[in-house]
Amino acid sequence: MDFLYSIDLAIFYLINHSLSAGFLDKFFSIITNVNNWYITYIILLSLSFIKGGIKGKLAVIGVILLVIVTDQFGYRVLKDIIARPRPFSVLTDVILPIGSTGTFSFPSNHALNNFAAAVFFYRLYPNLKWALFTTAFLVSVSRVYLGLHYPSDILGGALIGALFGYIFAEIILRIIKLIEQNKLKKSESQNSERFK
Repeated sequence: MDFLYSIDLAIFYLINHSLSAGFLDKFFSIITNVNNWYITYIILLSLSFIKGGIKGKLAVIGVILLVIVTDQFGYRVLKDIIARPRPFSVLTDVILPIGSTGTFSFPSNHALNNFAAAVFFYRLYPNLKWALFTTAFLVSVSRVYLGLHYPSDILGGALIGALFGYIFAEIILRIIKLIEQNKLKKSESQNSERFK
């Protein structure tokens, strides 16, 4: 455990100290704030719901439920059970460009939610993989850069989120398959009725 923690700390200091720069402070401060993403979320989800057919509508419903579940699971369950202190509560030299905020450290809910959504949409729309995973990665790294999480908080959150995203995507894909099968059966039934 000491060896793993030493690796965790080494990566933490590499990102939080060695990469520290004014323009990165600004960049990561902007992308880490969920309030800055709301307009993007609303536009993309609205387009998916309106223009994406049944798949788009189910994707929107699915991802909203997914983020509610992952966010509450991370925040209300895992953080309270594990109760890992934030880096700034333990280390005296953490660089904190946006100050010290948050309760417990593991897992990072930013990583949990973003990787859950990334895997979910990747399973439904594979062509979006680069945009999805690049965004999830940058938002997650921002938490270490800003001194709010250890790298292992990010890794744990990403893995748990990916699992939830995969499960939710499978449910949606199966629902879509059932709907398509029902449509095909109805179409075949109508065609056979015409030829009677």
